[in-house]
Amino acid sequence: MWDATVDGRRLTFHLSGINNQNFIMRDEETGSWWQQVSGEAIQGPLKGKKLTQVFHDELSFGLWKREQPLGRVLKPDPALAAKYASEDWERQIDQMKVVVPAANNEPLRPRELIAGVRINNTAKAYPIKGLLEQSPVIDDLGAVPFIIIVGEDRKSIRVFERNVDGRTLEFYARPGIEPLQLVDSQTGSQWDFSGKAVSGQLTGKQLVPVPVLKDFWFDWKLYNPQTSVYAPGVR
Repeated sequence: MWDATVDGRRLTFHLSGINNQNFIMRDEETGSWWQQVSGEAIQGPLKGKKLTQVFHDELSFGLWKREQPLGRVLKPDPALAAKYASEDWERQIDQMKVVVPAANNEPLRPRELIAGVRINNTAKAYPIKGLLEQSPVIDDLGAVPFIIIVGEDRKSIRVFERNVDGRTLEFYARPGIEPLQLVDSQTGSQWDFSGKAVSGQLTGKQLVPVPVLKDFWFDWKLYNPQTSVYAPGVR
């Protein structure tokens, strides 16, 4: 998600095309083309400019509704909704051809889903299938300690910094508890999926969220060529 304001001017964007399974957006004001994944203008008068990222969550509707009971839902355009039926859309995406650098030593398959984290210009990919088997994941990147959590819906993923009041916390999940409940080893405080301490010494404290991108490996690697890949049990 990107802020539509560039150099003090609010731009209006439309979908112009798809390049390697990434949307290309065109702004009405200058005709510049913008890359979805990087927020960078790749052609036109604003070439080289970058949109400012807006923090966002990618959650299942059920989990989002539980956290935001008064939240509003944007309805699709009735004239176009039929073209975006979920099962048909996913099937079409899977059939699209992609440009993948040829390499025999790639650690993941091109279309393997990953959760991508980038902190202080350091990137790391976390295979989704691994996260489903091991959640939470405790790691450090760019000198920032953080935690990756998979929600009980096994679809929603969040990342939070682990520093609270100058102290780095270690977490574990309470087994068999739904909704997800985390406990920090230092104080025994209990934390929910929103990163908030709901009981214990740190009640009311909120972990700082870290942006995470659910993406295909080929796409993440293309825009983060120096990325590392998480291996379970190895920091």
